[in-house]
Amino acid sequence: MTSQITQTSDLVVIGGGLAGCCAAIAAARQGLSVSLVTNRPVLGGNSSSEVRVWVVGATAHGTQRFARETGIMGELFLENQYRNPEGNVIYWDQVLLDAVRAEPGISLHLNTDVHEVRTSADGTRIESVSGWAMQTETWYTFTGSVFADCTGDGLVGALAGASYMLGREGAEDFSEEWAPPVADRQLLGSSMFFYSKDTGKPQKFVAPNCAVNIEDTPIPRNRIIRTGDNGCHYWWIEWGGHLDIVGDADRIRAELESVIYGVWDYIKNSGNFDADTLTLEWVGTIPGRREYRRFVGDHVLTQNDLMEQVEFDDAVAYGGWSIDLHPVEGMYASDPGARQRYSDGPYQIPFRSLYSKDLSNMLMAGRDISATHVAEGSARVMATCATQGEAVGTAASLMVRQNLTARQLAARAGDLQQLLLREDASVLGVARQDPGDLLAGATVRASSWQRQVATGSFLPPAADLPQGARPSHLGAPVLASMPMDHDLAVVLPVDPRLDRVDLLVDADAPTELEAELWTTGKPQNYVPKDLVRTVSVQVPHAADAVTVSIDLDWQPEEPANAVLVLRRNPHLAVALTDRYPYGLMLLERRGEDGPAFDARIPDEPGQLLTTWVARDHRGTVPVLAAYPATAAWAPERALDAYQRPYGGPHMWVSALDDGAARPCPDGELEEWIELEMVQPRTVVSIRLVFNDDVDADLINLHHHSTDWEVAPTLVRDYRLEGRMAGPGGQWVTLARGENNRHRHAIHDVAPLVLDAVRLVVTRTGGAPFASLSAIKAYEAPSGRAPRPWR
Repeated sequence: MTSQITQTSDLVVIGGGLAGCCAAIAAARQGLSVSLVTNRPVLGGNSSSEVRVWVVGATAHGTQRFARETGIMGELFLENQYRNPEGNVIYWDQVLLDAVRAEPGISLHLNTDVHEVRTSADGTRIESVSGWAMQTETWYTFTGSVFADCTGDGLVGALAGASYMLGREGAEDFSEEWAPPVADRQLLGSSMFFYSKDTGKPQKFVAPNCAVNIEDTPIPRNRIIRTGDNGCHYWWIEWGGHLDIVGDADRIRAELESVIYGVWDYIKNSGNFDADTLTLEWVGTIPGRREYRRFVGDHVLTQNDLMEQVEFDDAVAYGGWSIDLHPVEGMYASDPGARQRYSDGPYQIPFRSLYSKDLSNMLMAGRDISATHVAEGSARVMATCATQGEAVGTAASLMVRQNLTARQLAARAGDLQQLLLREDASVLGVARQDPGDLLAGATVRASSWQRQVATGSFLPPAADLPQGARPSHLGAPVLASMPMDHDLAVVLPVDPRLDRVDLLVDADAPTELEAELWTTGKPQNYVPKDLVRTVSVQVPHAADAVTVSIDLDWQPEEPANAVLVLRRNPHLAVALTDRYPYGLMLLERRGEDGPAFDARIPDEPGQLLTTWVARDHRGTVPVLAAYPATAAWAPERALDAYQRPYGGPHMWVSALDDGAARPCPDGELEEWIELEMVQPRTVVSIRLVFNDDVDADLINLHHHSTDWEVAPTLVRDYRLEGRMAGPGGQWVTLARGENNRHRHAIHDVAPLVLDAVRLVVTRTGGAPFASLSAIKAYEAPSGRAPRPWR
């Protein structure tokens, strides 16, 4: 027997991918009632959908430091890394499901296909959406104050009459270099994936009738086919960009299926591969779409916004993936499967691109946001969509509570930005100004802090090493010497100035070291952008390594990252170490004759992110010391305007260079940071933002892997203490944290009048230092549900 149910909530989110899940979670955490509606049987996709494995995020293949998301997407990444280090895409669905089900304010409706929309009489508001839940034979109608179209295809907004773009805009429409001369209806194609496994015994494969003989196609000549590759390795099995991605979905699915089985037949039966014991484990059945409708908001995100890294007053999300455009012929194209162009670092996404200009209560997140075809080529990837989802879910809470339209909220975007920052969301380059934070203006002190940019073991902060000093003067464990057969660079924080850098090198003959000091252009970048000065240093030949001093005499207008470039010299090698304070990075300039950044895709010329590569050297830096002392890791940094790296680390880091060995077995230590408030206040809630090393590549669903389950830089065990106000106030324990594996910890505590708060760190994830990005205290409870992670 069929039934009809009407459900009313503050926010109705349609679409259960990452964008929709993050929108629902963000809104529920702000106290809204949320209906999350998806036509999939699970969240993030389903067991036959490729969409869920496109978690390719806002890191430029690991070349852009500090690019990984914080907020809900970062939380999901960290939990998936702990639970699912092998990157099993089925288990990833359960991570999402646990996160959604943990929020009591979310009513989850799986297998519910929304396809009717009712608007107000004047057509400016959505009043309800309705759809059919096939498995329960139920017709649902969802009413609400705000609606979020996170469907990807944009069905809800289209049915409601919202303006949208489809296909490619012409070059003159938005002055985009990569747009075609004339607008057309071409789109990015759809993909399906497959997974194989080694059974350890011979397995035959009899191709089904649908399998195409790929040797009769350009595929073997133009695409990489390897045994052992799975999932996103085969992103290039793509087709349908010249068709109607939705209207011709069955035709597209059949073509993709024929090629998947054709590729597998080629691997198993052509004799060109060692594949005797391999068998197919899983084959997708639903094409994963890259593009369809894109709604028109009050701002249309363009190629120029991304490449110029435009700063928006209403920035609420960000991306960092390349502009990634594919040939319309897809897998049959003779051209490479993609053309990619990177900005110099992450870019901002404004709130005005996340709502419809026509419907006052319709938000959107995902690949249907207000962006051109070219810009959507970057903003469409799933982790970037998730940052948009968190932004719109949080925006909905302000719209409901303050009875605002989306456009009215855009005019007060600062309120939205500050609420996002309180939740540690991915808001790039926006200063924190939280009037409710009781610790604002506090006097800060700590057990220790890293006072010098110095790598290796226990370099005395006051050391003034002479030219030609031996490595024993540095006391650094040298892991290896890296020949300078390419230009090298090291990124390091400068606060307030940089007078000199001492560097440990080997020289097989008397020579000259050419060094250059560069700035990064934008605070979020980690590439040499603008030249400051060039320095030449004479290096003598010596049997052992020698220390050379590079005089720089530079003071930026505000704290910043500097890039010290060391030009190629075949007579020199730099000493490397894995012991260094957080925030440094080694880059290598890839030569023109070197391997492509991605072997399947030719590099575009003049891209700093693909020219200066960091991923091959993550975890090591040159042995060096910079002078004078720095405030980059001072205790006050835990209270400053930023809680993620931005022109410097912006965190307190305990001492790594105090002149005596500080053994740290399994991350055990005891460091503390103490904050004395301007005046005694009643403390009810405390938020801690730890350092989860946002440089680490946790996208293990996309053929990457990271060799730890919990970030070494995280604080694992700690206690929160408060000092009772009044003469002789006693310190009392407010809360404890054990086996923490997340970045953002919220503790609602018994109300006490305190005049100081202290965090005592007793164990990290393995790092030999404690670090803290932010600490905040409030007079009201957070209202948050218990953390979903066991």
